[in-house]
Formats: sequence, C-alpha cells, structure tokens
Amino acid sequence: MVNRKLTQSLPNRTVHRTVLENGIVAIAVENPAADIIAARIFVRAGSIWEPSHQAGLAHLLAAVITKGTENLSSLEIAERVESVGASLGADAAADYFLLSLKTVSADFANLLKLCGELLRNPTFPESEVELERRLTLQAIRSQQEQPFAIAFEQLRLSMYKHHPYRNSSLGTEESVYKLCGDDLRQFHRTYFRPDNIVISLAGRIAPDEAFELVNLVFGDWQKPPTPIPALKLPECVPTPGITCVPQDSQQSIIMLGYLAAKVTGNFPSHQPSDYAVLKLLNSYLGNGLSSRLFVELREKRGLAYEVSALYPTRQDTSHFVVYMGTAPENTAIALEGLRTEVERLCNTYLSGDELQAAKNKLLGQYALGKQTNAQLAQIYGWYEILGLGIEFDEIFTTEVSAVTAALAQETACRYFIEPYISLVGPEKAISQFSVATTY
Repeated sequence: MVNRKLTQSLPNRTVHRTVLENGIVAIAVENPAADIIAARIFVRAGSIWEPSHQAGLAHLLAAVITKGTENLSSLEIAERVESVGASLGADAAADYFLLSLKTVSADFANLLKLCGELLRNPTFPESEVELERRLTLQAIRSQQEQPFAIAFEQLRLSMYKHHPYRNSSLGTEESVYKLCGDDLRQFHRTYFRPDNIVISLAGRIAPDEAFELVNLVFGDWQKPPTPIPALKLPECVPTPGITCVPQDSQQSIIMLGYLAAKVTGNFPSHQPSDYAVLKLLNSYLGNGLSSRLFVELREKRGLAYEVSALYPTRQDTSHFVVYMGTAPENTAIALEGLRTEVERLCNTYLSGDELQAAKNKLLGQYALGKQTNAQLAQIYGWYEILGLGIEFDEIFTTEVSAVTAALAQETACRYFIEPYISLVGPEKAISQFSVATTY
C-alpha cells in the first residue's frame, strides 16, 4: 500500500512524491519524449556513515553489490542487463549510496525487480570482494602519483581533521587493506533498509503506474525494529595553515581552501541562503572560459596551465576551493594571484553586469542539467536523500536570482577569511612557504 502523496508542480513538469508504508520514498516524473525510463535508488549510506577505521567501505560495497545475489551469479546479473541493452551500476558518494538503472520502457519492470534483489539480497562473494579490494588499492596508489590528487587530499586532511569528509571515497590503503566481506554484510544490514531509501523514476511511465511498480517490488520489504544509527559528525573548526608536498613534477599545484556552508532547504527566508550565494560566487570565479580566474590569471597574465574553483554540495560543512596548475618558477606569484582574486570578492562589489552574467551562467547550466530522464531522476532523488525535498529545485533558482552584489560581498567576507593552502611541486619552488611534508 502507498500513502502520503505529494505533487509538486514545477516549470515544464510535475514531480510526484509518495511514501510507502515501509518508509521508502518514491518520486516519479513522467517524460514521454523518449521510450526510456531511468531510475536512481538512493540509500543514506555514503562514506560519512563509515567507521573511521573502515574508510572506503561504502565504495567497496558499491563495487561488489552487483556481483551476486542469493539467486543470481555475477555473470547472470550482467547477462540480464546487457541482453536488453540496459545500463546498471552502483556508486558511493560522501553523503549517499546510489544504484542507477536506465532501460527501454518494456524492460523496466523486470530490471527494477533485479534492482530489488540486488539491494535486498546481495551475497558479496569473497572472490569478488578480494578482486575489487585489490583494484581499489591500485586506484589509491595511482592517486598518490597525481599532483592534483595529492594536493587535494592534503587540503582535505588539513580542513577536516577527524571529520569523515577528510578521506577520498576510495578510503586509505590502511583501511581498505583490512576490509572483508563480513564488513560489507554488517554495513548492508545496518543501512540498507526501506526507511532509509529514496527511489526516483523519470521517463515514459505514468506516476501511478510507477508507484504501483515500486510497491510491487519493494512493498513487502519490512523495516527492522531497531532504529537507524544516529549520524554524529564532529564540528569543523577553522585552523588554516600551509601544507607543502615536494614532488618531481613539471608544474606546481596550488590550492586555497575555505570551510563553507552546507546545503540547506529553508525557504522562504528574508534573504538567499549562504549555499546559493556561494554557488553563484563559485560560478563567477571558476566556472568556464569566461570565469574571473581563467580570464585574469590565464588569459591576461599567462600564469595558469589550468585554473578553476569548486564548491561541492554537502549535507554537512562543505569546502570552497580555488586551484591552479602553474610553472614552478611562477609558484609564488600564482599563489598571490589566487589569493588576490578571492579577497577581491570581500573588497569590491560585483558590477551589475558581472553579477547578472554569473546568474545567467549558473542558472543556464542548472537548467541544462535537467534535460534527460537520468538527470531528472538524479536531481530529485538527490534533493530528497539530502533532506531538502523536491521543492528545492524551485527554491534554489529563486534564491540565486535574488542574490545582490551587497549580499555576495557580505557572504564572501564571512567565509573567505584565511585560506588553507596546499602546494605540490618541485621542492625548490615550494620550500620557501613551509617545512616540507612527507607524503
């Protein structure tokens, strides 16, 4: 049975939401333009739920969950998917686990049943666990040879200390080396339960039909009597500093990081959220060939091989990062240039043209990211699993449109105070900044 239905009318589409009696949240968007249905099944079981000594557990589970169930082998699962030209895969992010499916409408019901079996009855064969564990260790070691990955890891370690956001989703060599099938089974038993899941569908299927199908496949899944373990995350207290990692490379990687706002869905309010403002500043500073960093530091001054900014959406304290790859002899001046551009946001109002151009870019790209069925299923399920609700789609665009130059400056002044700095490059280029850190 299905209860508590909600319909949210948004520009160009209607999003339907319901909750099954066992707690599963189901979302459906009818889009008959193509004979395709996409499903995104979210579980609140990302890397922030991992014990600190088991970093990489969610990623390993995602790599193995499609490799066997009580009734199907890895080969049989692959044949069922590939024989109809469908796509099926799993992934683990910081804030959630995701199972993704895309297929033609005629095959959707059968493949959703397959997803149900994968989620409810995986066996985690030891041979598959061992193979994927070794592949993960190889990937971690490969990252340790990449200047950008090294710089970013050192930045996260400095910014997040004991917070689980400090680690790559892959985990660490030490933690992954110790993981085994029993760890995966325990994590699965704890978090893979119907009251911890969001199922988002988009494509050529009527909402009522979609909900009936979800209820048919998952409705008899009973939630355990024990509550979901409470998520307790340490507070991130700013303690900026400089980390330098010498590496024999042809360029220096420079990163400046600032602890930043988590995503929130509170609306209406007297002004846009910090999250919306920082997304706009990220777009202005480092999004594309017309961004401030690209134009000023690469095109005009010729300092950058690459330059950009990133501000990921996080359910807990996020980070705002600007970074550049530059010739080793330009390390000092490039670092100064990056700091100057960030601090300019605190000292100077964006002009009317700059502000509007940043809004147009951000909102235009946001709209383009909701064109396919897979994108629609992803974004509405993502908002739901983060606790924002499907209405956040409208909230976000409204807030971005309402940002003023004064609010942009005021927000920048609160977050861009003193940066964490991470440098990777030839020792001669970076040794002047700090005592070298062994990596």
